[in-house]
Amino acid sequence: MSAPTPLPVLDLSGFRADPDGPGGVEFVEALRDAFHGIGAAYLVGHGVSDDLVARVRQVAEEFFALPEEERLAIENVHSPQFRGYTRLGNEHTNGLRDLRDQIDIGRETPAPEIHPDDPAWLRLRGPNLWPEGLPAFRAAVSEYNTAVEEVGHALMRAVSLALGQPVDHFDALVTPPEVLTKIIRYPAPSETFPTDQGVGAHTDAGFLTLLHQDTVGGFEAEVHGTWVAVPPLPGSFVLNIGELLQLVSNGYFRATPHRVVSPPKGVQRISIAYFFNPRFEAEIEAVTLPPALAAEAPGGASADPDNPILSDYGSNTLKVRLRAHPDVAARHHADLL
Repeated sequence: MSAPTPLPVLDLSGFRADPDGPGGVEFVEALRDAFHGIGAAYLVGHGVSDDLVARVRQVAEEFFALPEEERLAIENVHSPQFRGYTRLGNEHTNGLRDLRDQIDIGRETPAPEIHPDDPAWLRLRGPNLWPEGLPAFRAAVSEYNTAVEEVGHALMRAVSLALGQPVDHFDALVTPPEVLTKIIRYPAPSETFPTDQGVGAHTDAGFLTLLHQDTVGGFEAEVHGTWVAVPPLPGSFVLNIGELLQLVSNGYFRATPHRVVSPPKGVQRISIAYFFNPRFEAEIEAVTLPPALAAEAPGGASADPDNPILSDYGSNTLKVRLRAHPDVAARHHADLL
């Protein structure tokens, strides 16, 4: 008998095969329960191959093994879009330095021309910074992003049904989605960097996060008011919702606080976090819930007055980036500070 898991395990395969079939209906019901009760789950049956994940993990290890000067050649201070490499300790959560370094990859587009009347969030669109000496990195991560984006679309269709809406209710908001992949390395604390805050406690800002863990562990989620370890489950993603999905569900769904505790001495942890979110320019409104769900929906506003949930998703995302990367903000966006 398998050991119990701290989060429910959702199998997407039935919904992917036939959303209207018994397996699809069962998935929607299980997803509704998970997102209403905890806001997070393990996701299996997603269709992203183990081989593809292994390739991304291989190129991630190769990237972090590069000499520091090669990693810093694509440091995010060179990117107005906050893409590329973030050196150790240069991202902050709750005002404190996180013990991690990472590379951020978004949707690859040409840099837009910015005009005075354009929204400030338009600055977030543009090209990625890719490691020149590691061409396999771009190929593997680009293929991974395409595969996980398909999972995101399927999940948002299931979310629509779980909230009592037509299956295509969110399609226009996420065609195409704003996406971000963070490939993150967490080293152990040291004398020069003694914190065990891999990532401080937070909720994500958007719709969905799909996290692939390695075997080290360290991810924790707040489950019914208690912090619990969420160990890796082979073949799964950890799926959690963000503040914006809490908002559009009138609070029926719950954005789950989570954090990462640094690994023990002599060990490093690599995780792949994929964020699937609406288009920045989409007009996002709360859904009208069926009466049975509305009776259990407390409202979607953030309880933290310092972190309000904005229906203007592009502005909210830019706000988070400016706060998390003060060096990039100062170099490229001083007029917004």
